[in-house]
Amino acid sequence: MATLFTDTPAVALAVFAHPDDHEVSCGGALAGWAAAGAEVHVVVATTGDKGSMDPSTVPDELAARRAAEVHEAAGILGLRDVHLLGHPDGSLDDMASELRRSLVGLVRRLRPVLVVCPDPTAAFFGDAYVNHVDHRAIGWAALDAVAPAAASPLYFPEEGPAHQVGTVLLSGTLEPDVWVDVSGSVEAKVRALFCHRSQLAPDAGSWLADFVRQRTEDEGQRAGVAHAEGFRRIRLGRSV
Repeated sequence: MATLFTDTPAVALAVFAHPDDHEVSCGGALAGWAAAGAEVHVVVATTGDKGSMDPSTVPDELAARRAAEVHEAAGILGLRDVHLLGHPDGSLDDMASELRRSLVGLVRRLRPVLVVCPDPTAAFFGDAYVNHVDHRAIGWAALDAVAPAAASPLYFPEEGPAHQVGTVLLSGTLEPDVWVDVSGSVEAKVRALFCHRSQLAPDAGSWLADFVRQRTEDEGQRAGVAHAEGFRRIRLGRSV
């Protein structure tokens, strides 16, 4: 039987690679927690400056546009803050130590009881998609930051007092074992995704909305609710 994750974390931190990744992966959960009173923060590791197939794109201009889009979407989701690390798109696999240090500092400063990040073990989705290297790299960096680095005072002592994260939820996983009911927040997820206009084709409107609703409805059927997002849960410490 499917397990619903029904807790509302006091403080949640979502760690993702690109400006729209968290909306795609867990925007419904983030919006639902924020609406229920959680302090929700998002880390975006790269600028998304390579997120275009148009060779005439100016990367710095695209990065600035995407930063504005992510802040606009944050208002719809109800996020407390968005933390932009500013690394180049496609570079995260070359900076594991730097990423881990940055994330340890954020975890110790924000003190989340729950962290959401991509499942770095999910490399292939069927026979038509290879998971982006940045998605895998940020997933490993987030996991390495919370277990054990942020909780151990001898790792990066200059980054502040140690903090133990209680729960990690891995998104984009091939092995979901808990689901978050997003029936009341799926429309916020849709609206937030529409903020990322630099990533949308002119005719994306109804198609994207229908796709998101269908995807969360499919997960909802697995969980016994109208709409859901699935995760793989890792228990590290006290519950949320």
